[in-house]
Amino acid sequence: MKGHLNTAIRAARSAGDIITRYVDRIDSLKIGTKQHNDFVSEVDQLAEQEIIYTLKKAYPDHTILAEESGTHNLQEDNKHPTWIIDPLDGTTNFLHGFPQFAVSIALKQDNKLQVGVIYDPMRQELFTATRGGGARLNDRRIRMNPNTKLEGSLIATGFPYYRYDYLDQYMEILKEVITKTAGVRRPGSAALDLAHTAAGRFDGFWEFNLQAWDIAAGALIVQEAGGMVSDFENGQEYLESGNIVCGSPRVQQELFEIIQRHTASK
Repeated sequence: MKGHLNTAIRAARSAGDIITRYVDRIDSLKIGTKQHNDFVSEVDQLAEQEIIYTLKKAYPDHTILAEESGTHNLQEDNKHPTWIIDPLDGTTNFLHGFPQFAVSIALKQDNKLQVGVIYDPMRQELFTATRGGGARLNDRRIRMNPNTKLEGSLIATGFPYYRYDYLDQYMEILKEVITKTAGVRRPGSAALDLAHTAAGRFDGFWEFNLQAWDIAAGALIVQEAGGMVSDFENGQEYLESGNIVCGSPRVQQELFEIIQRHTASK
């Protein structure tokens, strides 16, 4: 998978260059609304086009699943390689000049995530992983502390922002997590939340109702850094459900138990 990883890195860096060129030109951008509080800008589209161009040039028969342009070359079998792309995770942050956004690219093949790349163009931090090959931040191997427990930990999350049917459940979970940890943060980019969890900056992360492109790369990076990732049923269907809980092994288990108390049979 080294060749696939290098291609994904090249695509992510190229997209990051496009994003940073527009950081001081946000007022000139055309901005659309996909749904309540869900925005898309010219930069999202330009960055996605650049990523797809780079990937398709190297792998013309691969399937593309991208946030802004949908699916390209859809294949029926799960074994066919599929690139899962979020060209700008944290668009709302970007549009407000808040420097917390990233490019996320993952490769899924044989029904498993094989490659994950998350690039923070503002900090020039590159988080990468290949299945069985470990996780890295730039040139440094990253590994989560297996002995970390929920008490004293720092947890990341994402607030509901366009669907509110699960808001009461979310607030119940948030209240309990706040009382049992050193703190909770909501930076606004699920991809970076996962990357920072893998790097040990957060000890865990949970969120409802995400999309596959928000979490695919980050989930693999967390796993390859020694973390645990599951859905809210303690299974592996988080790409399908959009519900994800992860962290160091002890933290993930304790977070999962809290989530279960407030979501089971509801």
